[in-house]
Amino acid sequence: MKNLFAVLVILLSSVGSAFAQLPDPGFTVDSRTAIVITDPQNDFLSPDGVTWGVVGESVTANNTVENIEKLFKIAKKKNITVFVSPHYYYKHDHNWKIEGALEALMHKINMFDRSHTLKTDGFENSGADWLDKYKKYIDEDNVVVTSPHKVYGPESNDLALQLRKHGFDNVILAGMSANLCTESHMRDLVESGFRVAVVSDATAGAILPGMNAYEAALVNFKMIASHVYTTKEIVKEIKDAK
Repeated sequence: MKNLFAVLVILLSSVGSAFAQLPDPGFTVDSRTAIVITDPQNDFLSPDGVTWGVVGESVTANNTVENIEKLFKIAKKKNITVFVSPHYYYKHDHNWKIEGALEALMHKINMFDRSHTLKTDGFENSGADWLDKYKKYIDEDNVVVTSPHKVYGPESNDLALQLRKHGFDNVILAGMSANLCTESHMRDLVESGFRVAVVSDATAGAILPGMNAYEAALVNFKMIASHVYTTKEIVKEIKDAK
C-alpha cells in the first residue's frame, strides 16, 4: 500500500511538472504570415470610448494603443498584410432576443453603433470608428478590413475566408479586448487550422471587482496559442524575417 501511494505521488508530481513546463511549439514569421487586429476602435481604445472606465487601466498599463500602432508600422514597412476584424452594431442588432451578459451591456451603452449598413452617416469619430492615429495605416493597400463580427469570434464574419483566399496559414494576433474578441478569434482560428501567435501587450481587458479579464486571457493565450510574444519581440522577429 505504501509503495502504491509512493507511485501515485511520483505520477502526480510528474503531471504537475509537465503542466508547469508547457511546451512552446514556436512560431516562424514567413511569407504566409499575416497580422490580425481585432476592434481597433474608439469605444475600446479612446479615453472617450464607452468602455474606457473598465479597460483604460489595462490599456494604459500595457501601452496597448502604441503597441498596436507599432504592429501597423512594421507591417507597412515589411509589406505584411494586416486584416482588421471590426465590431459593428446596427439598428436591427438591437432587436436580438437571445443575448449573453456583455452583449446586453454593449447594446445598452450603444457600443460600436452605426446608423446604417450601407451608409456612414455619423460614423466618423464615433465609438465605432477607428482610433484616429490608426486611420492612416488602415487606409494603406496592405490592410484588409473584413466584414464585422457580431459577438466575439470571427465565425460570423469573413476573416478566415479572407486569410485562406490570400494564402495565409500563420496569424499574429492583437487587438481588443483580450478575453473576448481577441481570445475568441484565437480559438476559432486555431480550430480552423491556422497557426496563431498572440502579442500579449498589444491587447488589454476589463478590470472589474473580482475580475481581471486581461489576466484570464493571458492564461488561455499561453495554453492555446503556438507562441506568445511581446510587441518588442514580434517587431524584432518581423524585422529579422527573411
